[in-house]
Amino acid sequence: MAPSPSDDIITVDGLDVVYPDGTRAVDGVSFRVRRGEFFGFLGPNGAGKSTTIKTLTTLLRKTSGRVSVAGQDLDQAPEQIRRSIGVLSQDTVVDVDLTGRENLLLFGRLQHVPRSTLEERVDELLKVVELEEAASKPAGRYSGGMRKRLDLASALVHEPKLLFLDEPTTGLDPQSRSALWEYLETINREKGVTIFLTTQYMEEADRLCQRIAIIDHGQLIGGGTPHELKAALGGETIELSFEPPVDRDLISRAARVLGTVEGLSHIVRSLSGLSANAPNAGRMISAVVTTLAKEDIHPSALSVSSPTLDDVFLRLTGRRIRSEELDRKTTEPFLS
Repeated sequence: MAPSPSDDIITVDGLDVVYPDGTRAVDGVSFRVRRGEFFGFLGPNGAGKSTTIKTLTTLLRKTSGRVSVAGQDLDQAPEQIRRSIGVLSQDTVVDVDLTGRENLLLFGRLQHVPRSTLEERVDELLKVVELEEAASKPAGRYSGGMRKRLDLASALVHEPKLLFLDEPTTGLDPQSRSALWEYLETINREKGVTIFLTTQYMEEADRLCQRIAIIDHGQLIGGGTPHELKAALGGETIELSFEPPVDRDLISRAARVLGTVEGLSHIVRSLSGLSANAPNAGRMISAVVTTLAKEDIHPSALSVSSPTLDDVFLRLTGRRIRSEELDRKTTEPFLS
């Protein structure tokens, strides 16, 4: 049975965001996020991820479309929306002159958390993000990972039912990332917190998200559960790489040659080589190697794997997701 409208905590219909210079960052995007869902929003650099999340969190003015967040219309009730949500952005917002504890107390007061419960809530969060021992130190002395964890605690201090996370684990070490994943899974599962996640880590989206939407060039180009997206690829992935420096002409020639191999599909070039899908990839390795060798093309490595979200991303966008941000030359229309 399809969810009723009341099951949706976010509704987006025909969202457009156009920058002052005419750049259309988001182009007619529509989607729904259900209450209690862990929802992933993926896309390459400059695809419209951050623009969308800034719009949903009232930091950026939309050009057109209808948006409802936490049961409130974006145009009519932005202040109510801000009180209902928690936001962890890519850039930390902690006050470096205040201690970790003072930062959380400040955010709690700004969110009107009752004084009778604020101290207890701060103690709980400091324990959760493993900053108890550093709580009395100025945040300016924290490492990047510690500041990110303090940022998360700040976003949770008022116990929001809807949490926006914009690439929350970028720059964290593997241990801190894993600990953060476990905590996010816990609050989603046990406390029913709806989480809207943008990320460039495919394994993060695969582990955490119940549904995923993929955006590119400002438009949604795919969506579904991680299992549905991977199953839609069909078969397995054959990946070929070449010794650096990579000869782009060689890769183009290899792509043309692979196109003559019966059974291969969706041949996509990457920075270091090529990938293709096949229903029986293991059995096709010999044919692939032989066909390439006849044209004097010799990859340095060849592997076969089951489909991953990274393969889905490559299929839909034509490129691998990247972890670095591109410089934007447009001026974002922030609200005053």
